[in-house]
Amino acid sequence: MLELFLRKKRQYLITTYQFILNVSLIVLGFILVYFLLRELFYIMNDALTGNNNVHKILGKVLVFFLYFAFVSMIMTYFKESYHFPLSYLLYIGITATIRFIIVNNNYQIGSLFLSLGIIALTISYLMLTKKRLEDNERRI
Repeated sequence: MLELFLRKKRQYLITTYQFILNVSLIVLGFILVYFLLRELFYIMNDALTGNNNVHKILGKVLVFFLYFAFVSMIMTYFKESYHFPLSYLLYIGITATIRFIIVNNNYQIGSLFLSLGIIALTISYLMLTKKRLEDNERRI
């Protein structure tokens, strides 16, 4: 009897936490879409006013793509039955690091270490892709 009660309580907690997580991600998705559209407005404004600062515009474009990646990751979370693919997190890490290097290019040694981080993330992605291909071959 006690075991049944604990099992039902556990299931209730899991369902409640899943609901809170889903609602939070939906709200976060709307907030990110707002910032995505705002960043697009800023990029268009810079393009129309003739802003010639390439680093500033490129930084805004990369921020736009980061917002886009987060929104698509949230959409993928719901499409993939409530789980985040590791490959998306690696994409975001690589993109964010590249953006940081482009925007903050005054520190050469720091850029070198960040480049090594990009290499590590890329190798991780390749290892993940290779493992996924091997798993798919075993299933066939």
